[in-house]
Amino acid sequence: MAIRTITHSKEMLCVILGGGAGSRLYPLTASRSKPAVPIAGKYRLVDIPISNCLNNGIGRMFVLTQFNSASLNRHIKNTYHFSAFSKAFVDILAAEQTPDNPAWYQGTADAVRQGLRHIEPFESDYVLILSGDQLYQMNFADMLDNHKALGADISIATIPVGQREAPEFGILKSSEGLITSFVEKPKKEILPDWESDTGEHMKAKGRNYLASMGIYIFNRKLLFDLLMKEHASATDFGKEIIPTSISKYKVASYQYEGYWTDIGNIYSFFEANLGLTQELPDFNLFDNDNAIYTRPRMLPPAKISGTTLEKTLVAEGSIINASRVEHSVIGIRSRIGHGTTLVSSYIMGSDYYETLPEIAAATAGGYPLLGVGDRCYIKNAILDKNVRIGNDVRINGGVHLENTDHALYTVKDGIVVVKKGAILPNGFVI
Repeated sequence: MAIRTITHSKEMLCVILGGGAGSRLYPLTASRSKPAVPIAGKYRLVDIPISNCLNNGIGRMFVLTQFNSASLNRHIKNTYHFSAFSKAFVDILAAEQTPDNPAWYQGTADAVRQGLRHIEPFESDYVLILSGDQLYQMNFADMLDNHKALGADISIATIPVGQREAPEFGILKSSEGLITSFVEKPKKEILPDWESDTGEHMKAKGRNYLASMGIYIFNRKLLFDLLMKEHASATDFGKEIIPTSISKYKVASYQYEGYWTDIGNIYSFFEANLGLTQELPDFNLFDNDNAIYTRPRMLPPAKISGTTLEKTLVAEGSIINASRVEHSVIGIRSRIGHGTTLVSSYIMGSDYYETLPEIAAATAGGYPLLGVGDRCYIKNAILDKNVRIGNDVRINGGVHLENTDHALYTVKDGIVVVKKGAILPNGFVI
């Protein structure tokens, strides 16, 4: 059954936060912003919130960018084109210095505040604020219905979490759908005081705490008043504006019980990608009513020869001659040589193909080709874009490896991340 969408196209517009420096996701963010990080072999993280909006009838979006934003800007420019007869758009609002504000974005609230002069000319009753680095599929029309039914001024999407995860989030308590109190990253000893009635299904799973997802609906006028008058110097929604608004305005909780993950570090990014290879993944890429949109690249089909594939996603344009690929994601234009084994790894692929003369020159000079060479063994690894892995290379990630940052790779939580454009010579061992 088709999902319900927002009826009036001018009822809501969306602001997508491009994120900060993304240091916890380094080295994937060494040369790109978090929302520009490739996911599932062919998308970018920013495609997720944009696709959620488009699937819900929200066609007017602003993406606020600042750090390492060139590739994100390029992706959005090349991807989101709309008909000349449509009022839909995805506009980039890059951080800019102005005579009255010479500073860059200081936080989520400050970023939206600086973008208000560009947002103001566009009519809307509500403003939806999203993060550009989360993985989920949500019906924002249902969230707006809940907002209206409760007569709310602000709505916060919340997700039930367990005792182990609760200290990592802002935790809320609600009564009759309205939020009554908020605590940022509570310590474990006070958690019993912050349990909520999350419903029988969630309670049975031990998910007794309501965590903020960082997804907000604001009544438009209130958002402008909060940012320009009442909290003119506040820099962050979660730490400043939301906690002080709970006692003054009607702040609703919209409880979401589907799959959601905040791509905050290498481990969560790795797990989210490999989770897509399961027979029935929590995040469904194969949903008629929740398509994930991205740049149409017009690539050829993947070509696979002599390879055993087990729980693996293979993106278009790949050429695979490996012996075995298991529990892995293979990105666009990936090349994997003969006799190679990949286990629990994410290969992001390449931005281009090498020409036959380039391949001949590299081979003659003993230089690894773009992609993964012959007779390699790669496990628990992320290979960033445009890497060159020589023959007989062995990468065996796991908890036995200490965290380290090498010129060619980084190890975090046992996951080996080979840096973008890195060259690992024949016989290299990690």
